Amino acid sequence: MTEETNNEALWYVIHTYSGYENKVKATLERIVENRGISEYIQEIEVPMEDFTEIKDGKTKIVQRKIYPGYVLVKMVLTDEIWYIVRNTRGVTGFVGPNSKPVALSEEELALMGLESSWEPEVDYGVGDSIKVISGPLESFIGTVEEINFDKKKVKVLVSMFGRETPVELELTQIMRI
Repeated sequence: MTEETNNEALWYVIHTYSGYENKVKATLERIVENRGISEYIQEIEVPMEDFTEIKDGKTKIVQRKIYPGYVLVKMVLTDEIWYIVRNTRGVTGFVGPNSKPVALSEEELALMGLESSWEPEVDYGVGDSIKVISGPLESFIGTVEEINFDKKKVKVLVSMFGRETPVELELTQIMRI
């Protein structure tokens, strides 16, 4: 390996052609295995979320990509590793100024649901009245029903169409009123 700028593995974001995320992940995993470079490229993630889809009156849960066109890679950034990842079929480049890779911060990792020691400050508790401050339910008022610090999620009862509806939100999407 060439000179290392940092021997600690950090999370980076790579941009891919849309629809190629899983192919890029599989290709990179194969390269890591074939070249024996698992200490340099440690994890490859395509963040997914469960989504409830209603089709023909039937409800089913499907998985969809949270960040279409992007793959997250935990790696030790060296010239050779950068070259391998950058030249993988389907990869258009790294996210960062002038395509220079910039590692994700602890806060960004936490908000994406990846490993992190960062904990958002929570000034509300179960039973408190809250206001949704971001996302599709922005400006809705509700009541905290449950807080899950491990997943960084909160279950809130929101009044929709005249009835209480439980919704799961990120800890950072709500504020106490």
